Amino acid sequence: MKRSRSVALVMATMAPAVQSAPQPSGNIEVAEASIPQLQAALATGTVTSRQLVLAYLARIAAYDSQGPALNSIVTLNPAALAQADALDKERASKGPRGPLHGIPVLVKDNFDTKDMPTSGGALALATLQPAQDAHQVEKLRSAGAIILGKTAMHELAAGSTTISSLTGQTRNPYDLLRSPGGSSGGTGAAIAASFAAAGMGSDTCGSIRIPAAYQNLFGLRTTRGLASRTGVIPLSDTQDVAGPLARSVADLAIMLDATVGSDKRDAITAGADAHVPKSYADALQPGSLKGARIGVLRSLFTIVPDDGDGKLVYDQAITAMRNAGAEVIEVAIPGLDEMLNDASASTFEFVEDLRRYLAAHPGVPVASLDAIVKAGLHHDQLDKRLRDPLAGPDRNAPGYQVLLAKRTVARAVTDALLTKERLDALLYPTSLGRPPVIGAENIASNCRLSVVTGLPALAIPAGFTPRGLPVGLELLGAAFAEPRLLALGHGWEQLAKLRQPPFSTPPLVAGKAPGPQQTVVSLAGGGTAKATIRFSYDPTTARMHADVTASGSGRDAPIAIALHRSHEGGPGPILVPIMLRGQKRVSADLVLDALARADLAAGRLAFVLYTAAAPLGTGRKTLAFKPE
Repeated sequence: MKRSRSVALVMATMAPAVQSAPQPSGNIEVAEASIPQLQAALATGTVTSRQLVLAYLARIAAYDSQGPALNSIVTLNPAALAQADALDKERASKGPRGPLHGIPVLVKDNFDTKDMPTSGGALALATLQPAQDAHQVEKLRSAGAIILGKTAMHELAAGSTTISSLTGQTRNPYDLLRSPGGSSGGTGAAIAASFAAAGMGSDTCGSIRIPAAYQNLFGLRTTRGLASRTGVIPLSDTQDVAGPLARSVADLAIMLDATVGSDKRDAITAGADAHVPKSYADALQPGSLKGARIGVLRSLFTIVPDDGDGKLVYDQAITAMRNAGAEVIEVAIPGLDEMLNDASASTFEFVEDLRRYLAAHPGVPVASLDAIVKAGLHHDQLDKRLRDPLAGPDRNAPGYQVLLAKRTVARAVTDALLTKERLDALLYPTSLGRPPVIGAENIASNCRLSVVTGLPALAIPAGFTPRGLPVGLELLGAAFAEPRLLALGHGWEQLAKLRQPPFSTPPLVAGKAPGPQQTVVSLAGGGTAKATIRFSYDPTTARMHADVTASGSGRDAPIAIALHRSHEGGPGPILVPIMLRGQKRVSADLVLDALARADLAAGRLAFVLYTAAAPLGTGRKTLAFKPE
């Protein structure tokens, strides 16, 4: 299993953070730092909350709109520094409120915030300013968290690639040509990139869990009724859940402690407090996989054509769980496909649920989905997805009752399986296939089982494909079994140690992103054949630029110069031709994928010169530098 690099809080000089933010004399490197690590640094006085805010703002400035340009942040909290100062003073006079005191977090832009607009990713709602916080935001602030800003999302949460009329496309920090998933893709990308300690998303069908899988994170869809949706723009009342994403299970548990529980404004949470433990962190004990019974729901392992690499990762993870002492058995739910087909209630609920939310916000610029679509204030990729509900059925349609009845059956048979087999959890892939390339509109996922049953599901990292793309598994448990799921996730995390930060957002150097690396490669073939290649490599975008000058006459005239990768220590295939016959000067650009980046770091990429005198290549020269 891959191991994450160690994390240390290191004092560093900071460059301007963002816009006109005041400048500190020093700050900390927060990349990959956990909430407990940050809290320990605050407790010892090593840092202040103000410095934490500035450190995260510096990373956002370096990597969200510049460099890899992840485009994961919609709005920054203009009062974040003032709130940090107040919390620093409170810490000094009264002590911390708890583990989130003075910790910057991010929330998806469908959570109401009284100090920032709430757009739901829609240009039509860019000026919507709620009068009060969403219930979970209110609880985070009460716990001492600083809401650093709002994250990008798929417009109105009506999709899973995170594109919107307000923000455009958000990028996956592990592969900038791919989507981060969605609809909480902005939160997923931002937390993977260490733009905050942890973040909040919402999940109607995979919108927390898919970004977690695609960003090497942990994400939890809680039991229906455990956490409030008050103040969260709805997509489907019977399916919506709001909850956390984090880089570790411990961070997830801390966020969960601060956000779950009853809310008199959200009827489904009545009685939720009875199911909330003193602390979810208490469940995180070592060796929790030993003796656990996990049912592999093989029918949900249907592999799409581009997920062959993922299948190998899943199989390795299952084997590792067995080797750690878990009883892993194959199980099935008869008729599951029929129960999950046509199980989405959003078609019936979205139009009315959104209208009701908008009606509760005086001064909102549009009052309905119909008004948004008629004004053309929605992204082109969502045109059909947003028009279809307007012409579709509502809650009075016969099909709606059929759908709800199917859910009752699905819950009953799933509960029966968990009980009969004495299972701690069911296991299956979170999503099917790699993160889609930007421009694709659909993602295949296993989001529906948790949705139709109302049962909790924890997305856990499963590993990485050979090309460096994260893939995830999902653990689904009994109602209100979040402590057990977190325990299993923690056991897996400690065993597998799979956390790997994205290549595109490394630690800052003196407050700035690492600059391009440059080198010169000289190739000397037989006779008069020569070539000089000056190239630069940007480690935050994986972009390589090469300027090539070649010379030679007669049979020594260059036919081609190619960039090769090695194979098992010997010659390997051509990655890209740099210069072709007849060319003497040329410039070339390419973007290295994860496999090519690993080859570059390991010295497995080399330039080779080809001439008529040396048709099999000559003057092979390995690239000399290693990317950060």
